[in-house]
Amino acid sequence: MPIVVNLDVMLARRKMKSKDLADAIGISETNLSLLKQGHVKGVRFGTLEAICRVLECQPGDLLEYQPEG
Repeated sequence: MPIVVNLDVMLARRKMKSKDLADAIGISETNLSLLKQGHVKGVRFGTLEAICRVLECQPGDLLEYQPEG
């Protein structure tokens, strides 16, 4: 998939656990895990905003475009 989710990288940089982020933004750990693995078809802007607020980052820090082939 050409869109890569770098959420695990940002969590490591902020020394935060997935569970803590899930609690802070109000989603389940399961849904956050699916997002981290790139197994979702979309992300709500509200969720993206909450992640950026808690991790003090920009959307571009979390999402990366890598062309295939």
